[in-house]
Amino acid sequence: MAKFVLRWIVEPSQTGLLRDFLRNKQLSKKAVTDIKFSGGKLLVNHQEVTVRKKLSAGDAVEVHFPKEPISEQMIPISMALDILYEDEHLLVVNKEAGLPTIPSRYQKHGSLAQGVLAYYIERGVDATFHGINRLDKDTSGLVMIAKHRFAHSLFSKQQKEKQIKRAYIAIAHGRFVTKKGTIDAPIGRKEDSLIERMVRADGQRAVTHYEVLQENEVRNDSVVKLRLETGRTHQIRVHMAHRHNPLLGDDLYGGRCDHIPRQALHSYEVTFVHPFTAETMTLAAPLPSDMKQLLHETMLE
Repeated sequence: MAKFVLRWIVEPSQTGLLRDFLRNKQLSKKAVTDIKFSGGKLLVNHQEVTVRKKLSAGDAVEVHFPKEPISEQMIPISMALDILYEDEHLLVVNKEAGLPTIPSRYQKHGSLAQGVLAYYIERGVDATFHGINRLDKDTSGLVMIAKHRFAHSLFSKQQKEKQIKRAYIAIAHGRFVTKKGTIDAPIGRKEDSLIERMVRADGQRAVTHYEVLQENEVRNDSVVKLRLETGRTHQIRVHMAHRHNPLLGDDLYGGRCDHIPRQALHSYEVTFVHPFTAETMTLAAPLPSDMKQLLHETMLE
């Protein structure tokens, strides 16, 4: 399988040492060292060089990334993937509910990561799984996946700087007195639980912005749009339960399962600037059938 390669032609304003050229392309010293000592190569005009190579205008620079090892625990499993976007750097998948993003101690076989690895093998892509974000097993929607380690580092930087904007649709129990607002409440692990989280004073800061889109008086629930300012584990689920509006189907946090057997939460939109094209992109995933059915029932009542 072909390894990932970055290529540039040196502009007159970019002459100087290769080390500085690569730094301006957001390749850190650590990344370049890793490339050189892990089986990768730096080429100028098809000749292998060091970072001390002096560049001239018109030179062809290539960075050949090393082969990415795949964990022996990560067994590729062929499955249908709902791919919404793909290029040589990025894959965006609409994950179905019930599918873990990565294997866990509870489900070692059958995850989105394993499906993506099988997809790569089928298409000759030499890469391991680089998830940019994760969704809970029973949350559906958009998962961003970098197709090589450099893309992953750039998207991770964007994520830390809060430049990747995600929006969710949820159906929550009860009505909201304030139809639009912000929940700013720290989240930490619940004592005596490996899974459950809770709002607690010594937790990590967590900020969720919400807006009520629709209310169902008969069923006494609300359709809510949510945007995350932070990305804590179970953040939306914990914040909704904290304000006494747990998600339908979320029995871990007090939601009833009489209308839907999983938390009614869907990651439907993501907006970001593509680090390789500088294009602002917005991708959207349609609501899954189980949540559509709930909305349809609302319309009929």
